[in-house]
Amino acid sequence: MTKPLKFAALGIDHRHIFGQIQNMLDVGGEFAGWWTEGTPGTLDGFLKRFPDAPRYENRVDLLRDTEIDLILIASVPVDRAGLAIEAMEHGKDVMTDKPGCTTLDQLSAIREAVSRSSRIWSIDFSERFEVASVTRAAELVQAGAIGRVIQTVGLGPHRLNEQTRPGWFFEREKYGGILCDIASHQIDQFLYFTGSNDAEITLSSVANYANPKHPGLQDFGEVALRNDKGHAYIRVDWYTPDALPTWGDGRLTILGTEGYIELRKYVDVARDDGIDHLYLVNGERCEKIDCSDAGFPYFGKLADDIRNRTETAMPQAHAFKVMELALKAQMKAEGVADAPR
Repeated sequence: MTKPLKFAALGIDHRHIFGQIQNMLDVGGEFAGWWTEGTPGTLDGFLKRFPDAPRYENRVDLLRDTEIDLILIASVPVDRAGLAIEAMEHGKDVMTDKPGCTTLDQLSAIREAVSRSSRIWSIDFSERFEVASVTRAAELVQAGAIGRVIQTVGLGPHRLNEQTRPGWFFEREKYGGILCDIASHQIDQFLYFTGSNDAEITLSSVANYANPKHPGLQDFGEVALRNDKGHAYIRVDWYTPDALPTWGDGRLTILGTEGYIELRKYVDVARDDGIDHLYLVNGERCEKIDCSDAGFPYFGKLADDIRNRTETAMPQAHAFKVMELALKAQMKAEGVADAPR
């Protein structure tokens, strides 16, 4: 019988940690404990959801536990790289929330730590890995249902919920900028669905149109990418209106040479209830596809990768490239000619 994989959490500042933990539990993992700085706004909900996991006052004590295989990270974004490097230096593999880092300097240090330690540094891009309709879309693409993918259009609107956000949320240097943060999801999806290893950034912009009292917040961003396999257009924002029954109308359109797939991930406005609305159109089919049994294979594959030292959940080079492109798009949008060091 396979020994349960033990994991722990460093930093619970973002609610994405809930999904990271639950999905590892769902594939047979054992939650061995957690550490966080101070009392983040997520704390009460975290304690209600995971009451039995011990809290460590000193993260080094947690990292020295040789039984722990994997560290999950959802701290303030600017701190994620340092925590990941510290975990890898203690022999742990890492699954971090996005963005995995906030500067190219941090990314370079992570690359060096991975090389030095031979540990896994993986990013839980929840808009792909925790969305069943994306799992089903990947199956359809791999089966040739729309031919060769030549474009993705990814929309990532979010609700601001200003009153519930912590201070760091409005500080550019702490969250990394809207393209580094949110658009990393859509960059990941473009590279994945086109089977690409790199891309050129042809357009990149950010703005603050609706939140002048928070000058560090970027509430709008867009990116365009291209390479020899295809193109991408990405739009992200913090404008989700209050009447929408969920936090954002996230969408992905995947255009192929023989058809297209549209995903309405979280809502199908004024039509069907629920989530994971996938529409397929090709030469023979024009229909809505059921996604209820598609699942989230990333987490089980990551557990296998940790045991077998493989890269089935996410190639290491892919994680590096997504963050590199997101950071460079952020810099381009802000008019930074050279990488900050």
